[in-house]
Amino acid sequence: MSLINISNLTFGYTKQALVFDNVSFQIDTDWKLGLIGRNGKGKTTFLKLLTREYEYTGKIEASVTFDYFPMELKDTELSSLEVVRGIIAPFSCWENEMQRLLEEGTDQSLSDYGEISERYAENDGYIIDELIEKELSKLDVDLDVLARPFITLSSGEKLKLQLAGLFLRKNHYILFDEPFSHLDAEGRALVANYLKSKKGFILVSHERDMLDEVVDHILSINRSQIEIQKGSYSSWQLNKENRDRFELDENEKLGKDIQRLQTAMRRTAQWSDAVEKTKIGNGRIDRGYIGHKSAKMMARAKAIENRQEKAIVEKSALLKDVEKKFDIELKPVEYWKDQLLFAENLSVVYEGKEVFTPVTFNVRKGERVAVTGKNGSGKSSILKLICGEAIPFSGKLQIGSQLILSPVPQDVIFHCENLKEYAQIEGVDEALMKSMLNKLDFDKSLFEADLNQLSAGQKKKIAVAKSLSQNAHLYVWDEPLNAIDILSRQQIEELILRHKPTMIFVEHDRYFTEKIATKIIRLET
Repeated sequence: MSLINISNLTFGYTKQALVFDNVSFQIDTDWKLGLIGRNGKGKTTFLKLLTREYEYTGKIEASVTFDYFPMELKDTELSSLEVVRGIIAPFSCWENEMQRLLEEGTDQSLSDYGEISERYAENDGYIIDELIEKELSKLDVDLDVLARPFITLSSGEKLKLQLAGLFLRKNHYILFDEPFSHLDAEGRALVANYLKSKKGFILVSHERDMLDEVVDHILSINRSQIEIQKGSYSSWQLNKENRDRFELDENEKLGKDIQRLQTAMRRTAQWSDAVEKTKIGNGRIDRGYIGHKSAKMMARAKAIENRQEKAIVEKSALLKDVEKKFDIELKPVEYWKDQLLFAENLSVVYEGKEVFTPVTFNVRKGERVAVTGKNGSGKSSILKLICGEAIPFSGKLQIGSQLILSPVPQDVIFHCENLKEYAQIEGVDEALMKSMLNKLDFDKSLFEADLNQLSAGQKKKIAVAKSLSQNAHLYVWDEPLNAIDILSRQQIEELILRHKPTMIFVEHDRYFTEKIATKIIRLET
């Protein structure tokens, strides 16, 4: 066990937009730490500060080496075993060098051999192949893949091999940045179970189930502070809701106090003005006396005003920065028939073969149909087929006449530069879409930003906001929550449950699917 000390950390992409402002906290390297926060609040930035990718002021002190995941790999044409060995340590380089030194046979070369051999042993080089196989068995990976070129493996296999390699590194601390968003439910459960047996990592994730199963501490980047709590996401959420309720009550009391003080300040100012005005006018008055009296009254009024101003500042500083969660709206259009689409013995066809066992299903008004299955089973292809893409298929698919669809694609790609152009291309009300984004905590400063420079979560929010701005009969959403923060997920869930639109969707967030779906289609390969 050791500590990661963060002291007076300050960082911003510009001086006017600080992401972290003089923050200090500690992390225990044995913790399984969940890192949460709204999109754009600095989660990925914090990980990259740990890896020294960005310059900052303050101090980050640690006795461990930080590994960012997902990682960039070289020489992926090598065998998977060689790639995993290379992730852990430069074993092949050491082995080649030791062989060369032995063949050289001089006193100096034998001395150098001893140093390298010692390093090799410290990193478990003599048993490393067995350790790799042991780790992969925990991840349910067929050991035959070790002989295959790494580049030929599936994305799930590549991910698991990297996991095994990273956890076999000595004195390293892993930073997971939403790495499991595209894994199917079975793959996620397997990885979650594997991570539960480990310690010493930070996991950035927006999935409540994953956080609850894996982590033992939560680091939350809030609107104005950073906090760390022991426990799961659910325990953190419960504590936050209780605290927010208390702080909202306190905010209301403080707001009334501030309003009362501001009223008193105005009254004091009017009082001193009234005294001063008595010096002006006709008649026999002792202007010297009035002036003296006015000066004393004004000095007294100024002193009261200063005390009131100070009290207002102090009370305003006490106002808690409670996370606001606004209701978002949706206006689905009711279709004229009960059944919107019907599929009979439907399967997607690839290279002349059916991708999944043919399925028969329909979508009726008010239903929210979840399409589930393993990675590569054809879930996204069904949604693309419904949206009119030219995908080969077998069986029958009947889509209702004049049915209005509103899609959210899995991969959000913009063919324009800004929100104004995007709204025009998609035929939606720009002001309404921006209002939706604002309620999803999308920073207004990004309304004029280059869309292709935004984060994955910000891009997905734009696609969802566009869909919510469309009046449609059927909402066709493909992994709509990928990279979107938890609070925004909750807003979207509440919206759907309140307005009950007709939907067909694919989503790997198990909590969302269980809460939202009224019917499930399971694809079998």
